[in-house]
Amino acid sequence: MVGKDRLEQFMRQVGLYEVLPRAAWSDLTLVRYEPGATICTQGDPARVLRFLVNGKIRVSHTSAAGKRLVLSFKQPLDLIGDIEYVQRTPYLNTVEAVTTVEMLVIRFDDLARHAADDVAWLHYLLEEITRKFERKSQSMSFNLFYPVDVRLASYLLSMTPEMKTLGSTVDELTDIADLIGTSYRHVNRTLKRFVEDGLIERDRRSITVVDRERLIDVAGESIYE
Repeated sequence: MVGKDRLEQFMRQVGLYEVLPRAAWSDLTLVRYEPGATICTQGDPARVLRFLVNGKIRVSHTSAAGKRLVLSFKQPLDLIGDIEYVQRTPYLNTVEAVTTVEMLVIRFDDLARHAADDVAWLHYLLEEITRKFERKSQSMSFNLFYPVDVRLASYLLSMTPEMKTLGSTVDELTDIADLIGTSYRHVNRTLKRFVEDGLIERDRRSITVVDRERLIDVAGESIYE
């Protein structure tokens, strides 16, 4: 359960105060995730709806062929499990915490009991799902049409909102390559060029962003956010 004052603060802060029926508020819990934690995994049974109220998350999807791509990075307010709530399907994507994350969580059954016929809630849910499909289309275009240096710069920026450093081991670079839709070698070559250009510093264990503004210039406006 969430304290009444803090719950109301969250609800007003993220725009849910006039949308989510008050009868459902008592069934909300506040869950905290540390950076790197998996919040939900693609294919797992979906039983709860999560409202991202603090922090930043990464959403990725694995195709039937085993290819994994970043779909987006999200910040408050965002819903995880909205499509699954409507369709009663397993999770469509994998969601991980980039920073420390706080989410308001409610069970599908509790939400349906309180809000199944609530017009304001259903209208809000429809808008959120429509927006999500639009973003998915945009993210797929991003991966298909933008060069690797833009994708990699965007990824580095999105993964370092608070800390300037992330991992640089072979496994971690292979993971980055998969997520942005390219090869390990191409990522490695692009990182070397970023080092030569003074955008980042790199050793065997880490990548550190040293010139964020110039890295933003490389990414342009077409980033995963």
